[in-house]
Amino acid sequence: MKANKVLLAALLIGAIGAPIGTGAEEKKMMPQVAPARAQLPIEGELPSLGGATGWLNSPPLTAAGLRGKVVLIDVWTYTCINWLRTLPYVRAWAEKYRNQGLVVIGVHSPEFAFEKNVDNVRRAAKDMRVDYPIAVDSDHAIWRALKNEYWPALYVVDAQGRIRHHQFGEGEYEQSERIIQQLLAEAGAGGIGRDLVSVDPRGAEVAADWGNLKSPENYVGYERTENFASRGGAVLDKPHVYAAPARLKLNGWALSGDWTVAKKLTALNKPNGRIAYRFHARDLHLVMGPAAQGTSVRFRVLIDGQPPGAAHGIDVDDQGNGTVTEQRLYQLIRQPKPVADRQFEIEFLDPGVEAFAFTFG
Repeated sequence: MKANKVLLAALLIGAIGAPIGTGAEEKKMMPQVAPARAQLPIEGELPSLGGATGWLNSPPLTAAGLRGKVVLIDVWTYTCINWLRTLPYVRAWAEKYRNQGLVVIGVHSPEFAFEKNVDNVRRAAKDMRVDYPIAVDSDHAIWRALKNEYWPALYVVDAQGRIRHHQFGEGEYEQSERIIQQLLAEAGAGGIGRDLVSVDPRGAEVAADWGNLKSPENYVGYERTENFASRGGAVLDKPHVYAAPARLKLNGWALSGDWTVAKKLTALNKPNGRIAYRFHARDLHLVMGPAAQGTSVRFRVLIDGQPPGAAHGIDVDDQGNGTVTEQRLYQLIRQPKPVADRQFEIEFLDPGVEAFAFTFG
């Protein structure tokens, strides 16, 4: 997502993750096929990687030390659904072209405060099978050096250290891979064919059902939320008992129970608090986590007042039962066709959950 707001229609066709700032714009790129040898501009130099606060899967890498290699910089943050759906391709490129001179570097620039915790990043990388080098960019130094505005963002760097291509958001995978192949061949790598990677995404990594996606990402902290519908509105930064209306408009959401609505998140103070959301999408995800490390929060999901059954996501069973154990994105609904407007509800049986953002696919 990008900072400037646009019409809702533009929001609903999108594929770009959120920037630092306010608002939300999702943008889905139309596929483009690069010619056999594209005329690639020089977009600048690979900036210093010295601003990284740490490295995972690798000793520290430098721009100078990477000369002679083709480099793919992947700017990510581990709760971003848009990035998650690009990961199968980045992972496959790292594996396929590793021995031909490609170095993939994941620059982890966090969106939420808990994503600055290197242990969370380490766990997420292991769970998501991200085994290429990761620059932990918790201070956004590399983000700023790249003048980046998006999650996810790809930058392809040639063997002379020059940025030759970028891709913001999901899509255009063939074009990106063709450019990787071209720059590897120009760098003298042998055996670079024209075949493309084949991926088999699972869970949250599956591409969105764009034709049925009518719900944009929405935050639940008051700084960036939209369409909050609990009676009386939000009471900011202090506990309050909320009640939800009997019915919500499409893309409206509401709380019931004892919650604290804060700038970046909404936190449950007592058991049996609920969040209701009316949405239109195949998938519904919620970024959330326990307020205290090492604790867990049980929850139950309903869709149109019933257990989800075949519409359950990977983090709940068919009766809608699940447990929040760590700070991450949870896939709660993946409904079979036909996709229609649905009323989602999640009830937390224990206190102490923090909710950050809803995303859809």
